[in-house]
Amino acid sequence: MKTENDFLLPGEHTETLGGGLKLIVSQTHTFGTDALLLAAFAAPSARTRAVDLGTGCGIIPFYWLRDGLCESIAAVDVQSGAYSQLERSVKLNSAEKISPLLADLRSIETHLPHGGFDLVTMNPPYTKEGGGIISSGESDKIARHGTMCDLDDVARSAAYLLKFGGRLCVCLRPERMAEMFAAMSRAKIEPKRLRLVSQRDGCAPWLCLIEGKYGRRPGLTVERELHIENPDGSTSEEMKAVIGDYAN
Repeated sequence: MKTENDFLLPGEHTETLGGGLKLIVSQTHTFGTDALLLAAFAAPSARTRAVDLGTGCGIIPFYWLRDGLCESIAAVDVQSGAYSQLERSVKLNSAEKISPLLADLRSIETHLPHGGFDLVTMNPPYTKEGGGIISSGESDKIARHGTMCDLDDVARSAAYLLKFGGRLCVCLRPERMAEMFAAMSRAKIEPKRLRLVSQRDGCAPWLCLIEGKYGRRPGLTVERELHIENPDGSTSEEMKAVIGDYAN
């Protein structure tokens, strides 16, 4: 019988997410607060058919799996290292609901069915190609600098995957919010919900969470700002709810 260590490569370890789940992470493919916030913001039901684009280590699919959400989840990444890591996490946890897929989202039509999904999520690169200080590692370049896709690619791929009225949920830096809205509109995905995230009350937002619906009419709801911390620096109750069992 295989042990946990049989699933790990050098430099990898597991993070215990709660619910008996263990996710394989590495320095190259790990996760942060933004991914947890996006997973919670997307709020799928138990019957949702979902696709997570640029899934990395697979934290968003595993977050949903932990909470008993989604009927099926296609977890897509273009990097073979991320795919291998996630594939082993799926086997370690016998997580049949999650289907890892090694694919470029720009050619997603060759891998997944048109209009077959209720929800698409992505934590896209935070800067444009050529923007910011370029990361030295190839994996970091892909994840942070949009060298393999841009926001139009994300929106077009989502429009192909979503059924009418299906949802695209993304998180990104506030300075790219207008770009994301424009890319969604070009793909006939109407921005419908916006939530800003700040460290605490009085701080400038560092993240925005956006939901768009494919084929729907205009009408944007701006939700109350989410604060990571209370004024005294302790974790806010809402953030504790986002983290869930992982905090333990």
